[in-house]
Order: sequence, then C-alpha cells, then structure tokens
Amino acid sequence: MEKSAFTILLLGWMILACIVFAVLMIITAPYGRHSSRKWGVTIPNSVGWILMEAPALLIFLYFFLAGNADKSATVWIIVILFTLHYINRSLVYPLRIRTKGKEMPLLIVFMAICFNAVNGFVNGYFLGSLQDQYNLSWMYDMRFIAGTSLFLTGMIINVSADERLIRLRKNSGNGYQIPYGRLFNRISCPNFFGEIVEWAGFALLCWSLPALSFFMWTLCNLVPRAIDHHRWYKRQFADYPAERKAVIPYLI
Repeated sequence: MEKSAFTILLLGWMILACIVFAVLMIITAPYGRHSSRKWGVTIPNSVGWILMEAPALLIFLYFFLAGNADKSATVWIIVILFTLHYINRSLVYPLRIRTKGKEMPLLIVFMAICFNAVNGFVNGYFLGSLQDQYNLSWMYDMRFIAGTSLFLTGMIINVSADERLIRLRKNSGNGYQIPYGRLFNRISCPNFFGEIVEWAGFALLCWSLPALSFFMWTLCNLVPRAIDHHRWYKRQFADYPAERKAVIPYLI
C-alpha cells in the first residue's frame, strides 16, 4: 500500500472515530454492567474479551513481522510495549475477571474485533513496512523518552485499577460496590484513565499518524463509556461521592 493511500485510510479512520464518539454519547454499549440481551445472542464475558482483544495483537504482529522496513532496537521497544498491553488485555485480564454468569452480545464482540483488527493493521503495517525514522537516535529523543514514561505510567494505573475492581468484585460475591482508594477517590474509572494515558504516551513516543489514530479511538471509546459508568454508579448508590468525576480528574 502506498503511503498516500495509507494516509487517506487513516484520516477516514480518524473521522469515523469522531462519529462513533457522537453515537456513544447517545447510546450505551451493552456489555459489562450495561449488558443487555436485547442486542441478540450473547456469550460469556471472559470469552468475549479474548475474542475482542486478541485480533489487535495477532494482526499487529503479523503485519509488523511481514514487513521489510528496518527493525531496529527502537522499533522492537515500540513493538514490545504494544504487545505487553495486549497480552494483558487479551489473555491475563479475561482469565482474571470474576464475572461468572455475565455475558455480552456477540454483536458487540464482532464490532470490537473489527475495531481492533484495523488498529492492529495500521500500526503493525506502518512499523513493519513504512516507517523510516526509528533509528537508534530516536531513543534519545524527548518525545520517545516522555512518551515511553507516559505509556508505562498509564499501564500501571490501568492494571492496578483493574486489580482493585477484581478484588472488590470478589469480596462482593460478583456484585458491585463503590470503589475507594488512590484515583478512585477522584474519578469513577481510573482503569479507563490509565488506558487513555497509555495510548497518549504511545502516540507521543511514536510520533506517527497510526499511533495518533489509535489514541483518538481510545479516547472516543472510553470517555463515553466512563460517563455511562459514572451515571450508573450515581443511580445505583445514593451515597456515591459527589466530588468524583467520570474519567479525567477535576475535568470530566
């Protein structure tokens, strides 16, 4: 694929992210605590998570390894960061969540597969075939240093928040309680905040249009999701802390 065609594809993909954002601000995606059988056939949550997230990792690695662009140590660091995130999301997290008996619509799984497949492709193809800037000196660029630090910080926030929610669910017998501690004292969804920070860091350390498009999609998916969660908490618990925001401390 020529660079010009690839750029047009990415711009269209980013415009679609904005459209999806507008839709999700109106319609709540029916999975997790918002799950609904009105959206058709459902499958177990853990199976759905694996099916949804694995394509991003597999397609990304395929197109990266199949490409003939220079695979410097810098490129491998970028690939390892991407891979670490998706090993957690597609294997570790689904096997750890305690959502026995909970299901998600197969339609949602299919839509997520499409989203992850495209994001895996554009980033894997770019790194494997099109990029030419990631030589060893890029590791000393402030964008790479700051972006990597941001990515790792976001991952720590995301994983630790997930761990706190998993423990809370275990103690509540597969039900829901108000989470407290660390960023949960400021926002309802620090797990989403951590993931947003991760991909903001990835966009910065890569300084590429594919990475920026991934960050845009993350933002457009998770901000409406967090707002839905926040509203759900407030409806569910009369004593829910009024000072909390949804996903970005002091802002949203």
